[in-house]
Amino acid sequence: MSEAAADQLFLGRQPILDREQRLFAYELLFRNGHRNFAEVTDDVQATATVIANAFTELGVEAALGQHRGFINVDEQFLFSDMVELLPHHAVVLEILETVRPTPAVIERCHALKAAGFTLALDDVIQLEPEFAELLALVEIVKVDIQRLSRDQLMQLTMKLQPMGKQLLAEKVDSREQMEHCLELGFSLFQGYYFARPTVIAGKKLDHSQLSMMKLMSLLVSDADTGELEAVLKPEPGLTINLLRMTNSVGAGCAEYITSVGHAITVLGRRQLQRWLQLLIFAAGNQNASSNPLLHMAATRGRLMELLAGELSPGDGALADRAFMAGIMSLMPALVGQTIADIVTPLGLAEDVRAALCEGSGPLGALLRISESSENGDLTQLAAALAELPGLGPKAVNRAQTQALRWTNEIDQERQA
Repeated sequence: MSEAAADQLFLGRQPILDREQRLFAYELLFRNGHRNFAEVTDDVQATATVIANAFTELGVEAALGQHRGFINVDEQFLFSDMVELLPHHAVVLEILETVRPTPAVIERCHALKAAGFTLALDDVIQLEPEFAELLALVEIVKVDIQRLSRDQLMQLTMKLQPMGKQLLAEKVDSREQMEHCLELGFSLFQGYYFARPTVIAGKKLDHSQLSMMKLMSLLVSDADTGELEAVLKPEPGLTINLLRMTNSVGAGCAEYITSVGHAITVLGRRQLQRWLQLLIFAAGNQNASSNPLLHMAATRGRLMELLAGELSPGDGALADRAFMAGIMSLMPALVGQTIADIVTPLGLAEDVRAALCEGSGPLGALLRISESSENGDLTQLAAALAELPGLGPKAVNRAQTQALRWTNEIDQERQA
């Protein structure tokens, strides 16, 4: 594949959660940019090549870690040789509703299943007799709950449950829909209620017990600020509360907080230790549940930090402010307040505040790049990249994969 075509690979992902709202997998969204490059004439082949390269050159498998990636599969891609290059243990082949269950399709699915692939059937809204054989082969059934009434959804679920499939409710847009699907027995969930920050409000921030204990240990051993900052960066919940604490003890201070390390310095080590003791005491022995938005916030912060490094090599201060803007951009969804209400009392650097509240400046453009690469909005991504001539698609690809890997390594350390 050409350098230009490779540059057009963008990775978006939407969390898929289990009944306890723990992260189960991601649906991966890949783009190939074929409309911009005349040499790519076979759309399906281009998509297959992009996906194969994503798992080899970009290392998405390593970024996903223990979580699998759901990949949409149409009929042409189903028969492509490229599908066999995918790591079968790391992906779920999500067969689109447009694929008709012909004898050839059934035979191909048998072969892929025998090769170790997990199959899912997408956008199920009714049980058509002709799909019976295909349905028997898949392990996961995705039900489009938006296209069904409550009664229709209940009737469909009652027919599916005896088949022993994992039922995934997709396009879950509200808590009411989630709770209804829980009652019906769905085991997996996906939708804007979980993945679009603006529709989740009033969530209590989760704090990692491991990270708090690490910070306490580092403070006792008089570790340098850089070590403390490294533990705090993957913890958006702790970071936002650190900023709030810094502001409360430093009221009237003329300094603007520019980084996590700066906040630690302004707060002071003794005050930081007292704050951690309070958090640990308040948390007791309860283990905080994994919140996908906290995971997303940490990944976005790291992505913006890396992109700032690409944009202005050697400017560590800009990278620090980019990280802060990234993690704080999801705080409205986590704490149930507007971004203006959150930012106003924190005394943030002006370019961080402007990026969050107005979307302006280089940090605002980096934020739009991050958001559009997450949701696969190529139009918005191209517009944001045009604002920052020093960045290109390949830099976004590289930084995004590194950010995913970084967050995944943190998650694995927590679970160890």
